Amino acid sequence: MTKYSSRYASSPEAVKKYDTQQLREEFLIDDLMQEDEIVLVYSHYDRYIAGSAVPVKGDLVLETIDPLKAPYFLERRELGIINVGGSGSVVVEGTTYELGFKDALYIGSGNKEVIFKSADASNPAKFYINSAPAHTSYPTVKVSLAEANKLNLGAMETANHRTVNQMIIGSVVTTCQLQMGMTELNPGSVWNTMPAHVHDRRMEVYFYLDIPENQAVCHFMGQPQETRHIWMNNHQAVISPPWSIHSGSGTSNYTFIWGMAGENLDYGDMDVCKITDLR
Repeated sequence: MTKYSSRYASSPEAVKKYDTQQLREEFLIDDLMQEDEIVLVYSHYDRYIAGSAVPVKGDLVLETIDPLKAPYFLERRELGIINVGGSGSVVVEGTTYELGFKDALYIGSGNKEVIFKSADASNPAKFYINSAPAHTSYPTVKVSLAEANKLNLGAMETANHRTVNQMIIGSVVTTCQLQMGMTELNPGSVWNTMPAHVHDRRMEVYFYLDIPENQAVCHFMGQPQETRHIWMNNHQAVISPPWSIHSGSGTSNYTFIWGMAGENLDYGDMDVCKITDLR
């Protein structure tokens, strides 16, 4: 079963007037990881799709959705997947790719068959999905967590000591515009992406995981001088427009998956905001 919804783009001037409920309705994705369902959110920021697939009773087939107006999902799209659950596999045009916990898979455009499977129904795979438009087809590539390009950033003294795992990114996998990776906060650290930044040439989606029970993450967004916050729980995602910062702080350490798309593949292309200039 597949269910989807659409989110339209909002201007920064409009967002200044949003109350908490409207802010959450526009940017928070809080219904992911539903058993035996593929859940998709089609964002009009760079036509980005974020979603999930959790096969339990049987396999799940990636089907096209009406906003794509395409005979199959990947006709003019590429797909990134990271498994945040038990062992599973993804079948792409008859080839099976085994994905363990925190392993990633890139699937290029033009692939008609994509099937999600769990190895054990009592501990199902939980596939987090990102997709962006693609102008050409690149090979399907699995990237295990061990194979990721790792960056150790921050410090314990500033509560942001973290490891950035670059997984579906130019130095590891060739893509059209989709980029994905995973940032793991060390015990005792809670801040991510601080100092904050914006990148006007691409948008981003954050998916939070490894949040302990009864803990939460406060995600910050908005223009640097007009910030807002959204409280988030485990396995929830948030859409970040190109004009918005994207940063967060948790009541415990945690992990988040970042995915982005736009006209630029330069990971370092960003406008950093001084901490003391944030409002």
